[in-house]
Amino acid sequence: MGVRLLVVNTLYLAGWPVGTSFAKKVAKDHDRMPQGETIMTRIDVAAASFAAPLRAFLLAASLVAATIGLMPADAFGASRIKDIADFEGVRDNMLVGYGLVVGLNGTGDSLTNAPFTKESLVGMLERLGVNIRDKTGAITSVSPKNVAAVMVTAMLPPFARQGTRIDTNVSAMGDAKDLRGGTLLVTPLIGADGEVYAVGQGQVATGSFTASGASGSSVTKGVPTAGRIANGAIVERELPFEMAHLEAVKVSLRNPDFTTSRRIAQAVNSFLGGDMARPIDPGTVQIVVPPTYRDNVVGLLTDVEQLRVEPDQMARVVIDEVSGTIVMGENVRISTVAIAQGQLTIRITETPQVSQPSPFSTTGTTETVQRSDIQVDEGAGNKLAVVQHRVTLQELVEGLNSLGIGPRDLITILQAIKAAGALQADLEVL
Repeated sequence: MGVRLLVVNTLYLAGWPVGTSFAKKVAKDHDRMPQGETIMTRIDVAAASFAAPLRAFLLAASLVAATIGLMPADAFGASRIKDIADFEGVRDNMLVGYGLVVGLNGTGDSLTNAPFTKESLVGMLERLGVNIRDKTGAITSVSPKNVAAVMVTAMLPPFARQGTRIDTNVSAMGDAKDLRGGTLLVTPLIGADGEVYAVGQGQVATGSFTASGASGSSVTKGVPTAGRIANGAIVERELPFEMAHLEAVKVSLRNPDFTTSRRIAQAVNSFLGGDMARPIDPGTVQIVVPPTYRDNVVGLLTDVEQLRVEPDQMARVVIDEVSGTIVMGENVRISTVAIAQGQLTIRITETPQVSQPSPFSTTGTTETVQRSDIQVDEGAGNKLAVVQHRVTLQELVEGLNSLGIGPRDLITILQAIKAAGALQADLEVL
């Protein structure tokens, strides 16, 4: 028993797991060894039976380690191609239509102010066999308050087949007050080519309300004159586009960039094992369908869109002067500059005073006289502050925050730094 424990401990120190069948085999057969045979002989014999599996395991482990070692450090933080680019031909198409919403609770169009609603109502009734004209052909008096003329919009997704349902948006055209509870009648939705691709109908949901009192005060939440119909249209015509037999596919970048387009081409070529992709311009990469993917373009796009690429971006500062918002990109840099921001503040205070005549005066009157007090603060305590050249965005933000100014003043300073040529980025004002 002591020898068996010694053998197991020896194998453990040599790097073998104690629980392996190899260690158990050597320890178990120790008592049955013929005379003249040593433990090391048995270990050599037992090890020979494990040599081939061990070599295969070590070879596979080395290949995995080499593959991980060759991967770039930022590969796991890169973006998929499907998240930064689109494939040409795989796109939505906009549809639009004109229709009527009925069933409103007295919040529809007034036909005197919206004559197109009246004409549409009359035309619809006549198509349904309802005659509202007199013997002379004139339209009789029609003044419903529960009808509204609306524009209907929808997005036709790529490869939508006949019978597929899509969502629609409904917006009032006239002076309707609320579309809540109304029903959109059958409305053809046409594309840019004038063809009907879908037909919409259904109950409008606005998600808003309006309440008013007898005094004239009212409360409105949301926009009651615009609503949505979930699955409110049925596709009737398909787009004639087939991609199964394409010989080349173009990848369109959402943010065109020379570096990003080249990285996409390199990633695709590395995956396909040949020079199949090349950047045409900053926003387009053309991929030639290899023979292994003939008649299987969908499979090619499925594999390509999962490839990861680190997108590059221009150094840019976006400024919204209305809200005082500033957004800086990662690559924004500022050269060393000295900044002094002077704040000119003018305060005018009006204080009314009473001027009275002398006692027992018969000619003077009591008057109210305005007294103005004007104070000017030029910010005399402000001094020049040096903003050093920063390497990272965090350091740049810390340097600008050290000036102790607000976002709106920072907007003016950034514009001045750009004019001085010290801002190494594109300045975009919304």
